[in-house]
Amino acid sequence: MYDYVIIGGGIVGLSVGLALTEQFPNVKIAIIEKEAKLAAHQTGHNSGVIHSGIYYKPGSFKAKFAREGSQSMIAFCQKHGIDHDICGKVIVAATEAERVELHKLYERGLQNGLTIQLLSKEELHEIEPNVSGVQAIRVPAAGIVNYCQVCEKMGELITKQGGDILLQSPVEQIEEHEDGVTIQTSRHTIKARMLINCAGLQSDRVAKKAGYELDMKIVPFRGEYYQLKEEKRHLVNHLIYPVPNPNFPFLGVHFTRMIDGAVDVGPNAVLSFKREGYKKTDFHAGDLAEVLTYKGFWKLASRYLKEGMGEMARSYNKRLFLKEVQKLMPMIEEDDLVPAPAGVRAQALREDGGLVDDFFIVKGERSVHVCNAPSPAATASLEIGKYVAKLVETHVEIQV
Repeated sequence: MYDYVIIGGGIVGLSVGLALTEQFPNVKIAIIEKEAKLAAHQTGHNSGVIHSGIYYKPGSFKAKFAREGSQSMIAFCQKHGIDHDICGKVIVAATEAERVELHKLYERGLQNGLTIQLLSKEELHEIEPNVSGVQAIRVPAAGIVNYCQVCEKMGELITKQGGDILLQSPVEQIEEHEDGVTIQTSRHTIKARMLINCAGLQSDRVAKKAGYELDMKIVPFRGEYYQLKEEKRHLVNHLIYPVPNPNFPFLGVHFTRMIDGAVDVGPNAVLSFKREGYKKTDFHAGDLAEVLTYKGFWKLASRYLKEGMGEMARSYNKRLFLKEVQKLMPMIEEDDLVPAPAGVRAQALREDGGLVDDFFIVKGERSVHVCNAPSPAATASLEIGKYVAKLVETHVEIQV
């Protein structure tokens, strides 16, 4: 019998496991992961950004956990010798029309307690001479890391504390009863006093297996990237982002320095035809049918029809993608962009077509379900872990 069983071996599940083992050294936990390795999905296809929390609604989980999480993630990396770089970010108004939204974002950053600077065109060009823009926000606290390395260390720390990590164990059935939970995987029958669902792209399905029908469904959006060819990497000094389009719920094409020296350019955000579909050719009839028969998807699609069609067009036309890139860096040419691996964002969508804009954590009788944890969840993961650990401790009588 375990005290806690966590479903999902990504960075959120591992952070929950780490928080529990640190808070209760004698706790008995297991992490169940359906793949053959940890961090196989959202975490392993992450751009590696340590976010500041500037974009998020003041008072939200995202704003609080991203701000505090960036500090705790940096401290974790320093403590365990994990490569990271606090390179900073600039958010650029490319045109006069974007100044208004830039200033709104600046005010939001101040409300979120961030140390940020408003840069003139001349000040921007001093630090990013190749960027075309009329004004910018500098976010010094933003950085980069390899989150797979973070997960490896978390897994190592959990197992040192006696935790079990069960790989290649997809969950088939969950029975929640008065004094605990029974989880049937393809390889094990596991009993626990408490279940914590951190299954990311599968989190709504896991919640349903446990008996919880939620007013939301995970809809997968693939983020498609290019990389700058090596000779052009020197053009980018910081993370370089556009001002977000207030009419579209994604951040737009940006330049992301990676910890290995590469520079990612993207993403282009399109509906994935498979929940874990990282290639254009990936297709799963059941996954797609689930999206296409969901009322919320069609309400969302009609609301963002123009923007969505533009994203689809850029997905298949590199020259159209290049036009977006050149809004910030006009000197980039088509041959400077080489294809790079894509990621998939697990975005929770309600039946009314509204995106679940914050982390969405549901408390059951003998379970907790983290059902919406897209970006900045990797940055915020250690804080999400602490929050969930506090949420569940009252359910289980811990022997310390």
